[in-house]
Order: sequence, then C-alpha cells, then structure tokens
Amino acid sequence: MIQNVQGSRKLRGTVELPPDKSISHRSAMFAAIAEGESRIENYSDAADPQSTLSCLKQLGVQVESSDGYVRIQGVGRNGLQNPEQDLDCGNSGTTMRLLSGILSGAGVKCRLTGDESLSKRTMKRIITPLNSMGAKIEGRDGEYAPLQIERGEGIRGIRYPLPIASAQLKSAVLLAGLFADKETEIIETVPSRDHTERLLRLPVEVSGNTTFIRSNRNHPLPRQNYRIPGDFSAAAFWLVAGSIHPDAEIVLEDMGLNPSRTAALQILQQMGADIEIAVKEDQFDEPMGTVTVRSSGLRAVKLDPSLIPNCIDELPILMVAMCFAEGRSEITGASELRHKETDRLHAMERLLSAAGEKFEMRADGIVIQGQGSHIPENTVYDSEHDHRIAMSAAVMALMADGVSKIEHAECTAISYPGFWSDLDRLTR
Repeated sequence: MIQNVQGSRKLRGTVELPPDKSISHRSAMFAAIAEGESRIENYSDAADPQSTLSCLKQLGVQVESSDGYVRIQGVGRNGLQNPEQDLDCGNSGTTMRLLSGILSGAGVKCRLTGDESLSKRTMKRIITPLNSMGAKIEGRDGEYAPLQIERGEGIRGIRYPLPIASAQLKSAVLLAGLFADKETEIIETVPSRDHTERLLRLPVEVSGNTTFIRSNRNHPLPRQNYRIPGDFSAAAFWLVAGSIHPDAEIVLEDMGLNPSRTAALQILQQMGADIEIAVKEDQFDEPMGTVTVRSSGLRAVKLDPSLIPNCIDELPILMVAMCFAEGRSEITGASELRHKETDRLHAMERLLSAAGEKFEMRADGIVIQGQGSHIPENTVYDSEHDHRIAMSAAVMALMADGVSKIEHAECTAISYPGFWSDLDRLTR
C-alpha cells in the first residue's frame, strides 16, 4: 500500500490514542496465569497484542472480547496446556520473549514462530538466562526463531544483573522466576520500562542507582482489572508533529504517563516544545493524563545516553524533530536501534536522505544539523515495512509543500491501526 500525504497548513484536533501495546501484552499474559476472571478495558486491537491473545487461546486460555472489554479466565500457574500447533507470534518480539519466560516456567512443550522480520531478531539474550534457570529452549542457529521449548527439570531462581537495559529481557526472567521455589532477583543499573513490576506488584528495592526486582512462585498474581491507557509511543508522533508544525494544537486524551516511558516527552520539553500536561488520578498502577501540544520553536539537544532505553522506540520520530530544531543535535548509545523490526538507524538514514536533511550517521547514533526548511514535494519514503519508520515519514511529509508518498504504509497496523485516519482528521 502506498499512502499519499499532503503537506498541511494546520494540525488541529483531539486524538484518542490507541491502547498501550506494552501494557496490553502484559495484562493478557498475567491474567492468563492468575486465578479467576480478569476484565481488561481498552485492550489494543493492533496486530501485535492480538498475536498474544491468539497464542493464549492455543494454550487453553478462555478469551472473550465484547463491549469494549477483553475477558480472560485465568488458569493459574499450572493450567497452561501444550498447544497442538505452533504458536505464531507474528511480528511481536514482546509476545515471543515474554511467553518464553512463562512457558519455560510452566513446563509447556511448544514451538514459537514469527514472521520474516521477527525471525531475524536475536532471541539469544533470553535463551541464555532462561536455560541457566533450568529451561530447555533451542533456537535456529542458537539464537533465532523458531524457538523450541521442551519441558525441563524445573525452574531455579537466579540472581541476574541485566547486561543491557531491556524490559523484555527483564520480564522474561522475572516471569520464569514466578515458577521457581527460590527467589529470582534482577539487578538493574540502567532503568528500563517497569510495566511488569507494576502490574504484578513485584517487590522492588532501589539503592542509589541500582534497582532490585524479585519474583518467586509464592508471589500472588493479581487479576488484571483496569482500563489500559493510551500508548505513549503512538503519542510521540503527534507530540513531534505539533511541535514542529507552524500552526498546530493537538490534544491527546488518556495518554500513558509512566515515567519509565516518557523520556521523549522530557527531551521535547528540553528542546523548547510547548506541552501542557494535566495528570489524572491513577486508574490503577499506571499514571495517565491529557496532554496538549502546540507549535513552538525547537532548539538542538545532545541526548544523554542514559535516557536511550527509556525512549528507544521514539528515537526515529525524535530524529525528525531534530531536523527542525535550531542547531546541531546528537544521539549516541543507540546501537539497539539496529536490532528492531528493521535496522532503524539505516532506515532513518534513507528517510532523512530522501528529505534532503543534513546529518552524519554513526554506528550507534546520528548527528543532525537542524535546518527548519520545507521538505521537498514528490518525495517517496520507503517504510521498509516498519511501523515507526512509516509514521515518522508521515510527520516529515506534513512539512512539505506538496504530496509525498510512503511505501508499505499498511505496516502502521502493527501498533496504530487508526493512524492514517487520525492524520487525515487533524489536517482537515
């Protein structure tokens, strides 16, 4: 699918954000291994979280969707069944990595597969610690999907310093630890997303710059009864669009404001973005609020590498913001971008080149000389089938005088099925 995007004279309106993908995945998985029924409101209809629901059904979990709710009948820690067919995780790394922790702990025999993109993403980072806990996971060439999980001799608790700041790795180990007789302890020196700790209410201790998170089989699993907030990663595209456009005011309702996710918001404010935040009372353990972004002049920024894990998914759209900021912006320590749905540093190199921007690509980041100029019309952007690249290209295209084309634009359904209709509404 090729999407035409017309440069717009204004960006105004209210956006109902898609539900948070990270929380949707976790809420369903945690509800499945809890006891009793969970009622999850505003569950994401994006492709990735739907892959999680499909896998849970194959594992013998009763899942029903109606009236804006997903109802999941939990089977407890020991109630998951061996599936008759492969568990297809689609494009979802979160599904594959987190389920690997749960299924290894539960002793389920199965095979996890994924699409072409997911099958190129390394799973070694979870295979190694899970096997050290007593799991039996084998991957293609030792690190790629499909993953074959066999019933092991039982999960052992471990003390595991995270080698990289990764919420998926952290969660996989903690979830396996829920089946261990002894405590599993994660040691984290660079903070990553904390949805798993919040939703499972795991014991967390902070000492200086180090966080200790613990799980074991005696930890009670809470039912997942709440409304999922709007996805911050989706909101980031509108935060940047509203900041760089000369005539914009965009209101984002029920936006997730978990501090382990919102570094991009802080970075935009540091760049001078006009962003107003009205925090609502916490609906459960995840804060949310209404956020309004208006046109502003941005200045360049040099990102603190310690913030990278907190904004890794937002870095492509932040690069777009940097193109319209006054001065020289720099991102370093972002080599993890090369291991996403695509090599996102390479994909952004092609996008920015197509837009005529001045930049220097590096092995772990980029230097961008902001120009603030109009983007040439009739530009063709290749999304490389990556949803975040496609939406970043759309925001860039809004600043052109004429029409731009975005190839493989249907990939936005991975995380934001309504993106193109929201874009159309804001530009009318």
